[in-house]
Amino acid sequence: MKTWIATLAALGLTAGAALADGHGGLKVGMITTLSGGGAGLGLDVRDGFLLAVKQAGRDDIEVVVEDDQRKPDIAVQLADKMIQSEKVDVLTGIIWSNLAMAVVPSATAQGKFYLSPNAGPSALAGKGCHPNYFNVAWQNDNLHEAAGGYATSAGYKNSFILAPNYPAGKDALTGYKRMFGGDIAAEIYTDLGQTDYASEIAQIRASGADSVFFFLPGGMGISFLKQYADSGVDIPVVGPAFSFDQGILKAVGEAALGVVNTSQWSKDIDNAANAAFVESFQAEYGRLPSLYASQGFDTANLMISAFDVAHPAEDPDAFREALRKAEFDSVRGDFSFASNQHPIQDIYAREVVQEGDVITNRIVGVALENHGNAYVDDCKM
Repeated sequence: MKTWIATLAALGLTAGAALADGHGGLKVGMITTLSGGGAGLGLDVRDGFLLAVKQAGRDDIEVVVEDDQRKPDIAVQLADKMIQSEKVDVLTGIIWSNLAMAVVPSATAQGKFYLSPNAGPSALAGKGCHPNYFNVAWQNDNLHEAAGGYATSAGYKNSFILAPNYPAGKDALTGYKRMFGGDIAAEIYTDLGQTDYASEIAQIRASGADSVFFFLPGGMGISFLKQYADSGVDIPVVGPAFSFDQGILKAVGEAALGVVNTSQWSKDIDNAANAAFVESFQAEYGRLPSLYASQGFDTANLMISAFDVAHPAEDPDAFREALRKAEFDSVRGDFSFASNQHPIQDIYAREVVQEGDVITNRIVGVALENHGNAYVDDCKM
């Protein structure tokens, strides 16, 4: 297990000077996935977050980064260490919803703030909501709801749907079905981390479906898309951005061209903050940002905007209220929180295209406008 401190020479950060002098600096604990099949997601969240801290020029923010190895028990151990030994003020970084469910309730119960740059399980949006828990990305169902709405508008009548068997996978298929107006040919839950999809593709071939919806983030999506393209099955595919981010597209290549996917962020959203983010991320890291990088970037900038108002340990009520106001320049443009502290935002339909030598996404329309989430009324804050 390796620890990264956000004084990384590669980023030129100088965090910790104010902390050492006892002048009320902010200490952030980032637990994310930096190894294994989901490492690309965590790396992008980390890099987007640290880029925002660097650009803010803050020497009073320290970020301690740990690899959860996509294991809930490791994530819990790291969170306990960060809270009890590292004395962090804010936690962030978790990619996977099963890890979030293991860490967030305990962290918030101990008075810590948790700002999610990714995982948004329905259980934490509804009855399990908490005043110290904010999701800066989306509620898990959202992008899948948009995919269901798009599939309906595209005229699909019978979808084969599949996702991994963990909380985000269940939320994904729930979200798709909520907005899809047709029939479900089959609903399949795969193993988390699965890499062989021959059985599922055979079932798709025999299903009579006119469309396929899948949620398979990280390495799972790479494996499925490659195998699906090689199978010769020509049933149209719809998915969320998690299966069509820059890392996956780089690995899959032309097999993904033409697929429509849904996202709350795209590199071609037309606002100044997003244009500057895309340019600076490429300059810093030598690659295009993904939606995960955008979420890490926005999470850090939200946190910094609230820290400018109050320190979470010294005045948690003022810090919390500043978070709720969300007075920062989001790369998504308009951004606000619903009453359960999950985003209200536009969700776009994007098409996978080739721009020069790069396979990437281009916005083709708005799938859902000013969209919140289905669990607001279950949250009794």
